[in-house]
Amino acid sequence: MFSSRLNLNHIFLFLAIVSPLLVLARAWRPSAPYHGWRLAALVVLAVTGCAWLLWPKASGYIGGTAWFLLLFLPAIALRKITELAAHGQYKSAGKLGAALQILHPTAELREQVRLFRRLKSNAAHPRAFSSVPDNRDIDYGSRRSQLRSAPAVLVLILANVLVFLFEISVGDWNDPRVLHRIGALEPHAVVSEGEYWRLFTALFLHGGFLHLAFNLFALYFLGPPLERSIGTMRFFACYLISGLASSAGVVALNELGLVRVAEVIGASGCIMGVVGAWAGFLLRHHHTPFAKQRLANIGLIVVIQIAFDLSTPQVSMAAHMCGLVAGFFLGLILAPRPVAGGVDPGRSY
Repeated sequence: MFSSRLNLNHIFLFLAIVSPLLVLARAWRPSAPYHGWRLAALVVLAVTGCAWLLWPKASGYIGGTAWFLLLFLPAIALRKITELAAHGQYKSAGKLGAALQILHPTAELREQVRLFRRLKSNAAHPRAFSSVPDNRDIDYGSRRSQLRSAPAVLVLILANVLVFLFEISVGDWNDPRVLHRIGALEPHAVVSEGEYWRLFTALFLHGGFLHLAFNLFALYFLGPPLERSIGTMRFFACYLISGLASSAGVVALNELGLVRVAEVIGASGCIMGVVGAWAGFLLRHHHTPFAKQRLANIGLIVVIQIAFDLSTPQVSMAAHMCGLVAGFFLGLILAPRPVAGGVDPGRSY
């Protein structure tokens, strides 16, 4: 959630610094075959640093472009390559790998492309693996159908998109008067005028395409595994209760004088509720596969979110933390979704 217009240069600068540092932290092992990722991360940091020294007002855009081309696109492409190889489509995997070498010219990728060519020519079908760091536990074959197996996530994504289209039709989404009219969270209006419906409506409003895209990407990435683990209706309840708790927390903290906000919008309180629910669920059901690794990933997400909130005054840290805490307690009481032969432990994200 945020309370005023975001600085895009600042957001991209944050991504261009934090993402390469995370790659270096997870791939900087002398024995690990991740030399290409280390080099790409260092290049992104170097480009961002030079841009910050020479053109500070555009450094985020420049560094963000380097991050997108050298880290984000290769990671997405390597996931696709692994998925193709897992389904025996070695020709397509090899072609994509060859094209990817333009952005990611590493010895690991060249060897992988040669392997695909040998597999294709020999009509062999062993499983091939990508060189993306720390993604060994991801079921790539499930990505294609993950929304079909997560109807609540799909409905929520569509609802947010439809509401955003409504915002566009009404007027400028950065105009406080427009946002007030269509349901932004305003603590004064909630407390003094009894407009409690704003606690709910604000969860589906967004302050621009980027704000919407970030939240929906996070929901798409984190939501389906949790929904498969706990069931559709419980996921709906977890998402909405966390969001309402996030809104109520902002109002309460504003009344106590601990925060000062005039207007807040966004689904990120709900998203942080999903993160918190994952943490609580995995703590309770620590016997599930990869629970320890997933909890570590969740901890990393929370640390990054806190760092972003502290460095971005326009973002409502109170909303994020209230949603996170509410989701955590919900996760502690959630039971796994019953399936034939036992319970569904979900899939890793």
